[in-house]
Amino acid sequence: MKISLIALGAVAAISLTPQTISAEENMTEKQITPPVAEQRPYSYERHGITVEDPYFWLKDQSYPKVDDEDVLDYLKAENAYFEARMKGQEALVETLFEEMKGRIKEDDSSVPQKDGDWLYWVEYDKGAQYKKWYRKPVAGGDKVLILDETELAKDKEYFRLGAFSVSPDGKLLAYSLDDNGSERFDARIKNLETGELLEDTIPGTLSSLVWSSDSKSLVYGLANENWRTDNARLHVVGTPFENDVELYKEDDEGYRVGVGLTSSEKYLVIATGDNETSEVRLVDAANPAGEQILIKPRKKGVEYSVEEHDGTLYIHSNDDHINFRLATADMDAPGEWTTLIAGSDEFYMTDMEAYKDFYVIEGRENGLDQIQVRYYDDPLRVENIAFPEASYNAGLSNNPEYDTQKLRISYESMVTPDTVYDYDVAAKSLETLKVQEIPSGYDASQYRTERVTIKARDGAMVPASLVYHKDTPRDGSAPLHLYAYGAYGYAIPPNFSATRLSLVDRGFIYAIAHIRGGDDLGRQWYLDGKLKKRTNTFNDFVDVARGLAAKNYASLGRITASGGSAGGELMGAIVNSDPEIWGAIAAHVPFVDVLNTMLDESLPLTPGEWPEWGNPITDKEAFLLIQSYSPYDNVSAQDYPPLLITGGLNDPRVTYWEPAKWAARLRATKTDDNVLLLKTNMGAGHGGKSGRFDSLRETAEEFAFLLWQMDMTGEE
Repeated sequence: MKISLIALGAVAAISLTPQTISAEENMTEKQITPPVAEQRPYSYERHGITVEDPYFWLKDQSYPKVDDEDVLDYLKAENAYFEARMKGQEALVETLFEEMKGRIKEDDSSVPQKDGDWLYWVEYDKGAQYKKWYRKPVAGGDKVLILDETELAKDKEYFRLGAFSVSPDGKLLAYSLDDNGSERFDARIKNLETGELLEDTIPGTLSSLVWSSDSKSLVYGLANENWRTDNARLHVVGTPFENDVELYKEDDEGYRVGVGLTSSEKYLVIATGDNETSEVRLVDAANPAGEQILIKPRKKGVEYSVEEHDGTLYIHSNDDHINFRLATADMDAPGEWTTLIAGSDEFYMTDMEAYKDFYVIEGRENGLDQIQVRYYDDPLRVENIAFPEASYNAGLSNNPEYDTQKLRISYESMVTPDTVYDYDVAAKSLETLKVQEIPSGYDASQYRTERVTIKARDGAMVPASLVYHKDTPRDGSAPLHLYAYGAYGYAIPPNFSATRLSLVDRGFIYAIAHIRGGDDLGRQWYLDGKLKKRTNTFNDFVDVARGLAAKNYASLGRITASGGSAGGELMGAIVNSDPEIWGAIAAHVPFVDVLNTMLDESLPLTPGEWPEWGNPITDKEAFLLIQSYSPYDNVSAQDYPPLLITGGLNDPRVTYWEPAKWAARLRATKTDDNVLLLKTNMGAGHGGKSGRFDSLRETAEEFAFLLWQMDMTGEE
């Protein structure tokens, strides 16, 4: 399925002293006093169990508007404390930032890609935070600036481009933007022939923007008041937003609606589903308001997606094998599926893309990416695209044309920078178009990468991908940084990171733990880390850390770790269970108030998350399990490692109060004097600051914190 580019006046609440707000010259760093959040009695009962939540007040009851002065004062005080404690690391932050910046080609550009009569690409100006979008005629001519993100972001604290979609006739550009991090994108339409911005405005979108084949209308989805896209709507260019027609409305509050196109662009796709079930409808792209073809009614636990080629449907589904199969069906009997490629225990089929003369299957075997070219007229003919390294990350990139003989492919490994290839299908050859440039210099021969397997406590064999400098000792003396996510079936690939070099070049071994909860080793790997098996995710991470120490890659207490969102939940769980392992932890927008969030069905994501975590409202067993690992609910009177916690005031995914409540409870409960910092971005959302250099500086802050806590700042 082709989707347009988407770039998710009370009592004083805090005890403040002047030392909290700024670090005076005559004070040592450790004398700076952290803010202390007041504990206000609050409790509730579920399933006969009473839950105490003394920091409930940090959730502003007027959310998503946050105007409670007590709440804002506490967050500002924590930010001031963060600045004060990090003041001594300013030079290190600046050094790291300049290192990372030096590895970025500031005036970089993407490889142009043909789409119809035009070549499209993006460029960065030197020093610019945001991109410029260009095109020029394939037949020849000057390049034309069609969208300037730098200008759109001017004077804004936050900016993010959402959808970007050029009409089939090439005359109009539909795009959407978010300027506060709330992920409610306002859509606009630009005339590319005149440069004029049309009067059309669609506020509050949360979807792709998909053109009808006549270039006269757009299909999109609005976020409702609970930040859920439960609709598909049709906007006719030049008409008021109020006149837009609802094409589809989803009644299940846990489902989300998405819109797209089949690769042939004959059909609009209206897809709805949650984290485990899907349902797809097709409608003629020439008549978006016409009859919708339901492919197959939803069935709990069955996921599927649909492509079309010459009147035949191609369905990618897990209906009869956990690792998915590819089936076909006739347009006049879309629910009668015939297996074309059977599911496999060894090969995990992750996607299918259709082209005019062939189709492409993507998947993983033994955790490594595979790309297969296959043919409509010869199902037994399979051409595997070969890559040069034993461990890597590869996949289809931007391939907008249905009638093509070349495939744009992206490739990287932990030692190989991002590489753009064109694969010639007929010649079966890869052409290198671009290799990520590291202006300050990079020599891959100076680094080593490994893939090791650690036995978890229940016998599961968990892979870990490692990278380190060739001179780094592997005798247990080197520090090690461990990263993972572990949820939603999202695999963390063994990719290249230029910023990571700032740790690796200082002697760190950097490791990615491919833990259960992701689908790194197949769909079952994901299922074995969700719902009743959720704690496998946390145990795997701890066991990988201990296993790497046992193999002398590190030593306990000299391992740092980081994770964000659901990976931040992981950080919260592992510091509760095994605090002695960790030298320092960075938890970004951490999902740590799991029980309270899953009990609050008014929150944007909660109903759609129950298939992932369980529904503690109706299910006592789910309640007890979540309560047993929810990081906020399991903070205890013990020593904790140094912690850096971040949040975003406008974050609709992990609401700001989750990290705030967690930090407050940790401060009040832990028995150590280790540093605990909470930084809340007051004008951003889930992804932190949006500009490429602002975002880089936040990474520099994280690395500086880790190096500081590991006594590796370089200072005597």
